[in-house]
Amino acid sequence: MPSKVAQDISIGKQDKEKTEVLSIAADSPNRFINRELSWIAFNERVLEEAYNPAHPLLERIRFLSISAGNLDEFYMVRVAGLMGQVHAGVSNRSQDGLSPERQLKAIDEKAAKLMHSQQKIWSNLSRELGETGFDLLKTTDLSEDDHAWVSEYFQDQIFPILTPIAIDPAHPFPFIPNLGFCMVLELEDESEDKFINGLIAMPHQLSRFVRLPGDHHRFIRLEQIIRLHISQLFPGFKVRSVGHFRVLRDSDIEVEEEAEDLVRVFESALKRRRRGSCIRLSIDANMSGNLRAFVTRELDVDQGRVFVLEGLLGLVDTKKLVVKDRQDLVFSPYTPRFPERIREFGGDCFAAIREKDLLVHHPYESFDVVVQFIRQAASDPAVVSIKQTLYRTSEDSPIVKALIEAAERGKTVTALVELKARFDEERNIRWARNMERAGVQVIYGFIQLKTHAKISLVVRREGKKLKSYVHYGTGNYHPITATVYTDLSFFSTDAALCRDTAKLFNYITGYAKPLPMEKLEYAPITLRQKLLNHIDRETELAKEGKSATIWAKMNALVDREVIDHLYKASQAGVSIDLIVRGICCLRPGVPGLSENIRVKSVVGRYLEHGRIVVFGDGHSVPSRDNKVFISSADWMPRNLDRRVESFVPIENTTVHQQVLEQVMIATLNDTAQSWNLSSDGTYDREELCDENFSAHNYFMINPSLSGRGKTLKEKRATPRLKRLR
Repeated sequence: MPSKVAQDISIGKQDKEKTEVLSIAADSPNRFINRELSWIAFNERVLEEAYNPAHPLLERIRFLSISAGNLDEFYMVRVAGLMGQVHAGVSNRSQDGLSPERQLKAIDEKAAKLMHSQQKIWSNLSRELGETGFDLLKTTDLSEDDHAWVSEYFQDQIFPILTPIAIDPAHPFPFIPNLGFCMVLELEDESEDKFINGLIAMPHQLSRFVRLPGDHHRFIRLEQIIRLHISQLFPGFKVRSVGHFRVLRDSDIEVEEEAEDLVRVFESALKRRRRGSCIRLSIDANMSGNLRAFVTRELDVDQGRVFVLEGLLGLVDTKKLVVKDRQDLVFSPYTPRFPERIREFGGDCFAAIREKDLLVHHPYESFDVVVQFIRQAASDPAVVSIKQTLYRTSEDSPIVKALIEAAERGKTVTALVELKARFDEERNIRWARNMERAGVQVIYGFIQLKTHAKISLVVRREGKKLKSYVHYGTGNYHPITATVYTDLSFFSTDAALCRDTAKLFNYITGYAKPLPMEKLEYAPITLRQKLLNHIDRETELAKEGKSATIWAKMNALVDREVIDHLYKASQAGVSIDLIVRGICCLRPGVPGLSENIRVKSVVGRYLEHGRIVVFGDGHSVPSRDNKVFISSADWMPRNLDRRVESFVPIENTTVHQQVLEQVMIATLNDTAQSWNLSSDGTYDREELCDENFSAHNYFMINPSLSGRGKTLKEKRATPRLKRLR
């Protein structure tokens, strides 16, 4: 079914027979979909959820905000990188054969249409909200009492923070930071018959949407309140025209490999980020020609970087409208389950894990299990050491607090803090220093590599021996994102896996390439080749006429070598089903190249984030004999070559069945929030109807297999799923 967004921005297929890719040579650049354009297609799918009538209104607003925020970050990082290549004269083509200039042109065209679609959706949602008694007011809608309240609010909450600036030779145009949102004015001093330009930067500390008092939900925007009180900011001046603009700057960070002090380098780099070059200037369509010329000149922005928008600048701010006291307009609250098996052991995580490996499926099962695992390790006198990777976590992180507590109790605690977690660098520096003060041994890992693997290793003295407990996650140690990201947390005491984990930690802290692993594969040393070996084995099995299947779930598929191996597997007859949430550079369904490959994307209430790989290994799927892995890595060059990542075999019978027959089959069966990728790079949504199967709803209702307690197991509480297609 063509999407609303596709119709709005004219990306839909006009005639499928005409646009279908009929033949692509195995060595042609056309065998790849452009990475950047595939990302925009993903953000179109996110925006499509703002149209989805199955979602409550405020949740549709949230999807709009997410789409806008995604696009901001895309420009600040990916587009900034392409612009840097152009300015540096780099002519390297992308794997699909496009130069940086051509990519920028294609991106800007699609992004402009996407931003137009965002504004159209905002207009529709604003109107629908008004029909529910949720009013977004204009200044002309305010009553006399409203004006009195707004005036008092301005004096008390806004006026003391604002800094109105008159632009003249004595007051040059100020630096506008990244994400800066400003009001610009043409002002006339009638007493001296002269004209000046004025500027007011909107303070980011103030809410963009101000709620008026009363039982009803009535909001007015910050800039509207300021506009009402311009005479108090520029007394004696008459306003001739007003406009608004918003600046995005280059937010990528380059780190010198020979830096002596990584923390110091990142602190200075973060300061440089705030002063990065302007890569997108958004201007409201009502701004006068004079003001538009003034702003673009003062910001020194190329005309190609200027986007004129009819509507609301900074749509990412609309997330502030998602209030908790309108339950009729948001998703029904969902309380994650806590695994019954841990409850049966009185909350003792170690006892439950000793009994059997455990897989926790977030957000359907509580992240508190992970927090409790670390907290118990911190307080347990028998625990002698804790090793932990930290890529992203919350501002007030319970994981960090537990590590500090453990160090204060005299345990050996090592924290591998990744300073290169984009947009979380400042927070990570603060954690690092707080932990160091408490006695935690903080390691920053490799300068050249991000430590992206999510691992905890706890060593406990049990009798005369030491026993290790390991946690591997597909997501971050972040209790907030764990409520909206679908991820897997795997706990085990498998001795070989624990030994491998200790070697991996030593590799990160000591830089020395570890001895061969027993079970674990890891990037950047062994993961890529092991993945290719498994794909090639399925290829050989298919050539021998045996059952050959690959199922994989990830966030992004970009890597040229992996894609080419998948193409060869398809040509040999391997049946391949890929669930790729975001970027996918592989073209499925091309005769002679990829006709045995199917790709779908799932976008819905929760953000798909878990990485799973299944190889049939000569057996039909699903089968206990299939090879099953969970991973922290997407199939991208950066993950396979420039990051520390994990690739963990799942061998326990129950956990194996849970990943394969519950998580993977339910996701493959999903029709409620799924999009199918065509060979021409476009996505078609599954037809929405009452019979649609929602994987998210299924997981919310049915307990996971390895976390079930005895009572739930006796009730056979989780139905056995079959692959529908």
